[in-house]
Amino acid sequence: MTFRKLLTTPGVKVGTMITEFATPGIGYILKEATLDYAFLDMEHSGFGIDTLKSTLRYFEAAGLPVIVRPPSKSQHHISRALDAGAEALLLPMVGSCAEAAELAARMKYPPLGKRGVGLGMAHDKYSGGGPKAKLKALNRRNVFIALIETVDGLQNVEAIAKTKGVDGLWIGHFDLSTSMGIAGEFTNRGFTAALKRIGQAASDNNIPVGQLVPTVAEATKRYRQGAEIICYSGDAGLLQTAAREGAAQIRAKCK
Repeated sequence: MTFRKLLTTPGVKVGTMITEFATPGIGYILKEATLDYAFLDMEHSGFGIDTLKSTLRYFEAAGLPVIVRPPSKSQHHISRALDAGAEALLLPMVGSCAEAAELAARMKYPPLGKRGVGLGMAHDKYSGGGPKAKLKALNRRNVFIALIETVDGLQNVEAIAKTKGVDGLWIGHFDLSTSMGIAGEFTNRGFTAALKRIGQAASDNNIPVGQLVPTVAEATKRYRQGAEIICYSGDAGLLQTAAREGAAQIRAKCK
């Protein structure tokens, strides 16, 4: 399944963030855990392009869709991630309609955009064939999710959501709250109003909203508030939580 097709499936879509364990088995491990997708983060993980290229193959082998956050929204980071085989990109700090349109153009080949052409590579599975058909197919496949994580992005979210080429919004909750001057105050009325505003902008334009959440309770709450793409914790956090809870139970029963 492609990430674009995943966006059209009804109900909640559950994944987790990968920042540590870019191992050969990770795709199958998450698939067996019944996750719907993985969020492969290059911004905060330290993963380079070689790691991205190999890890995308692990997920492809398992048939698990992936969304990639490049280290930045620069043209060379966007192009390299896409050429390595990324189908969906989560681009950070989108602040305006004009910027969203520019980022969409960087992801698309002409005539829809201005991405540089390189074929017979990882993103088209090293295949032959006519270039016109390939470019059209790759333009159709690629997904752009805009991260709303600044006051500018919040103030312009309605225009961003309407921008051609924007396929979804993602709430960067820590950065957004920090930009608002209420870092980590996720129950603050201003922040909850921001969540509602972002959700409404997405709903008005029939595109989904995603967010990283730390707990099942928060995931349930955010889904009921309109977030369809739930990123449940991350690989390191899930391992720590399971190990901590298991160790505590063993110690409690072995006294």
